[in-house]
Amino acid sequence: MAGALSQQGAAAQVAYDAVIIGGGHNGLTCAYYLARAGRKVKVLERRSVVGGAAVTEEFHPGFRNSVASYTVSLLNPKIIHDMELARHGLRIVERQASNFFPFPDGRYILSGEGRTQAEIARFSTRDAERFPAYSAEIDTIADVLRDLILQTPPNVSDDGWLSSLPELLRAGKLGHRLAKLDMHHRRVLLDLFTKSASDYLGDWFESEEVKALFGFDSIIGAYLAPSTPGSAYVLLHHVFGEVNGKKGAWGHAIGGMGAITQAMAAAAREAGAEIETDAAVKEIIVEKRATAGVLLEDGRIVRAKAVAANIGPRLLFNKIVPEDAVPADFLRRIRRFKVGSGVLRMNVALSELPSFTALPGHEQGIHHTAGIVIAPSLAYMEDAFLDARRTGWSKAPIVEMLIPSTLDDTLAPQGRHVASLFCQYVAPQLPGGQSWDERREEVADLMIETVDRYAPGFRQSVLGRQVLTPLDLERIFGLVGGDIFHGALSLDQLFSARPMLGYGDYRTPLKGLYICGSGTHPGGGVTGAPGHNAAREMLCDRV
Repeated sequence: MAGALSQQGAAAQVAYDAVIIGGGHNGLTCAYYLARAGRKVKVLERRSVVGGAAVTEEFHPGFRNSVASYTVSLLNPKIIHDMELARHGLRIVERQASNFFPFPDGRYILSGEGRTQAEIARFSTRDAERFPAYSAEIDTIADVLRDLILQTPPNVSDDGWLSSLPELLRAGKLGHRLAKLDMHHRRVLLDLFTKSASDYLGDWFESEEVKALFGFDSIIGAYLAPSTPGSAYVLLHHVFGEVNGKKGAWGHAIGGMGAITQAMAAAAREAGAEIETDAAVKEIIVEKRATAGVLLEDGRIVRAKAVAANIGPRLLFNKIVPEDAVPADFLRRIRRFKVGSGVLRMNVALSELPSFTALPGHEQGIHHTAGIVIAPSLAYMEDAFLDARRTGWSKAPIVEMLIPSTLDDTLAPQGRHVASLFCQYVAPQLPGGQSWDERREEVADLMIETVDRYAPGFRQSVLGRQVLTPLDLERIFGLVGGDIFHGALSLDQLFSARPMLGYGDYRTPLKGLYICGSGTHPGGGVTGAPGHNAAREMLCDRV
């Protein structure tokens, strides 16, 4: 049907070199690089605002916040530079401390530049002595990842030797980079890709509190436990970023995460890209076994030589690509692509800053600018995961709270604050046929109570809230199973195997169809890298 419609309307349609499905940060990045190269590009965004999950919206009268994604570190410096995001209004400020971990006994760890080792020493002298070596080891491997972020992975192919030459060259470059590592660090690299975070951290530290400090990174956004093999890689994935040139730092975009995507949209438009909102794509148009454009839900057709999808692979091939347009084996496998983050997101309006039992006082302290993490041990995280698997959500959940208004006074009225709560674990689909629409407020209350146990009075300070369950994240942002990464960061879904072995180079079995979102290398987070890399491959194909 779509093909017939395209033939009827072809003469009336403006042809583009490329159409981008989805105006999230990767779609805007892809559009920018294509437009900068002189291509005629159109971005189609289903919602009324660009930005995908990186948007800032008012959720309570007078209170604005980053709705879904909520903090900055992984956004690639080359992309920031190329797109001149600072010139387009982006300003990123660092947290005054990295993370604040309050513990049930009233003690705490407040980590950050120049203070982490001394904080660890209050729990274990041995662990404090080992911290510099641990940090150096992680940094060495993170540097390897930084080198690979903007590289297209070598693609495994059944094509002849001539077609395989570019992939052999890519593999050679990768081998050359890894050859620079000594044998110790090659073994560490293998450990971090295959071991559990519990095992990896257990080899380094003795204190349960110190292991919790570093182990939290291993479960952020992932529906797995610290004991799950491969969780050490998730830890690594969250430390290869940087803010304002400082490796491993985390920060806040003034104006919220929407400031990033608004700056990207301005850069893309300046380069010549067209951006249209309220433009939901219904189907990819296929003619002569290749893409020919898209059919919108309102019946319009936009024709293009190529299409780049900034949506998850599962959503793309379940909903947008005609079933008969790709091989059956590919379709079976992509429908088994693992998704589901186990995350509930909340935005809350606060009358005052929380006063913690571990650090009392409503006056702003540097701990209020940090990531405030309620996850006192790896065992606590483990129990939270198992509980969610059994019953649908953790009865003693993990909560990370950021209060961006401590760094950005544009988000809340004077004297008030906004907080982002990133809550785990919740099952992407509830057992027993329950609906998240029925359980949303009950589970949200539990998350508020969890914070209140560590900061008495927090519950009473909440003036309003926005609650996003996995179902809400799927409905609003197209994140299947609420997966903030577009797919699990497991070993079978990384690098050349993301989203599938044989299609790790941003291409798909359908000629002219590319994927430029987080379901491709290097995975999730606000990096811009998939959009950057996909655009490069499209230009190599002379789109």
